[in-house]
Amino acid sequence: MAVTIDPRPTYFGDRMVVTGSYGAGDTSIDLSSLLASIDFAGVNSAASPVATTPPVTVADTAAISNATITVIGAGGTTAGGTFLAIGRRS
Repeated sequence: MAVTIDPRPTYFGDRMVVTGSYGAGDTSIDLSSLLASIDFAGVNSAASPVATTPPVTVADTAAISNATITVIGAGGTTAGGTFLAIGRRS
């Protein structure tokens, strides 16, 4: 379980777009070495659909606190996936 930050962030003005991935069980993505604050963060969960009719995917969600993304998993466990954050450069 490790957070991986893509090596080529995108810059526009004083903003930065950071992408990467997080593993199953990861609950925190610390971007404080790159960003002073986060304006937007989203996660694309690798969660699988649950066998219901119709199929339902219970995906991870994200919350922001300063320069850290907190990943919240359904049932208390995260499934892993990718993330995107836009924030003010440090």
